[in-house]
Amino acid sequence: MSFRIINASCTYEREPLKTAFDFKGSALTCLWQSVVKLETEENSAIGLGVQSVLWSDSALYSKKGEEEGNRLMFSLTCYAVELLKNMEIEAPDEVISALIPELYTYAVKLTSSPSLRLTFVLNSLVPVDFALWQLWCKENGKSSFDDICTFDGVRQDKLLNIPLITYNTPLDSVKELAEGGASLLKIKIGSNPLGNDDKEAMLEWDKNRITDIHNTVSDTVTAHTESKHILYYLDANGRYDTKDRLLRLIDRADKCGFLDRIILLEEPFDEKNKLDVSDIPVCVAADESAHSVEDVEERISLGYKALALKPIAKTLSMTALMAKSAREHNMFCFCADLTVNPMMVSWNQCVASRLAPLSGMKIGVVESNGAQNYSNWDKMQRYHPLFGEAFTKCEKGIYILDNSFYTKSGGIFESSAHYKKLFEGERA
Repeated sequence: MSFRIINASCTYEREPLKTAFDFKGSALTCLWQSVVKLETEENSAIGLGVQSVLWSDSALYSKKGEEEGNRLMFSLTCYAVELLKNMEIEAPDEVISALIPELYTYAVKLTSSPSLRLTFVLNSLVPVDFALWQLWCKENGKSSFDDICTFDGVRQDKLLNIPLITYNTPLDSVKELAEGGASLLKIKIGSNPLGNDDKEAMLEWDKNRITDIHNTVSDTVTAHTESKHILYYLDANGRYDTKDRLLRLIDRADKCGFLDRIILLEEPFDEKNKLDVSDIPVCVAADESAHSVEDVEERISLGYKALALKPIAKTLSMTALMAKSAREHNMFCFCADLTVNPMMVSWNQCVASRLAPLSGMKIGVVESNGAQNYSNWDKMQRYHPLFGEAFTKCEKGIYILDNSFYTKSGGIFESSAHYKKLFEGERA
């Protein structure tokens, strides 16, 4: 059943981070939480997003800076919201697909960036997409995430949380995470130790960093992996320039005896650097380089064997299409984070819970590093309408997905009093 948007608006909140969040050779200090409200004659919905300009387009971030980059992305969200007013909606994914070309053209002019990455546009559309899917469910009498998509069709009863190890995470903290139940560590590589983008200095720093982390957790035993060892997921965010340099990093892991513990190597090269990775002796995953089904198929042809799904960064609509293509080519899929808020963690859980485990893992996984990075995480958790239920809490590195999680779809269709309050004074 189609429906018409009669009112649409957006706002945002700034959420500070505990410390500078380092990756891609740069750092974030604050994350804007974008909020979109859409209304029909009968229903309303609020969709959330988290803006990460550094992740979505590091060149723009370098040029514009954190504050201006965020302002530009939010302007793009506002433009999309204006386009939706009085629009007749049949299917959210069709609307998102139709909006992307116009938004990209507008964004290039807005940012004065002719080579703007499409991920910047997708990131800006996340709150719009989530609000559209909520409205679609309400207007069509649907109440379950399964009415939207099923992905692999499985139902995990628990998800292992993947913590994030940034450039500055102390080894003592890494040890605490391991002893606290973390069985798969996401490790940021691609540092810029001298501040001048010296790739050799980056490589040496990365080699020492992964070795130090391995030495810190190598003896910790876990029940959630096939080997009973803690496993590693390296995230390069496109920082490597040549295969030879990357293979020298891999060689360090091999010589130190932990190559078999690296189950994912994400986005080693910039998306324009289309090197074949089929001969790299670890599972290479695509993330920022995959904006569409065509991108996924291109990455498959280059030897990529896994895909990071990010409904919380690239829209659920686009994620579902990319996941379908990935499954058809036997790629591993997993849900990565964008340091999102607790409500958005539940959207990620809804996808991750329906994915088969990664090779080497006994249970499903989902990345959520908000608790590590947000200054106000404890307060933000209480914005979740179902705060207190088992799936909203991570205990010993595990989210328990009980019957309530599936019955209530993680609370993604529930109203959050906090985010509703941001629109007080508008049309009721």
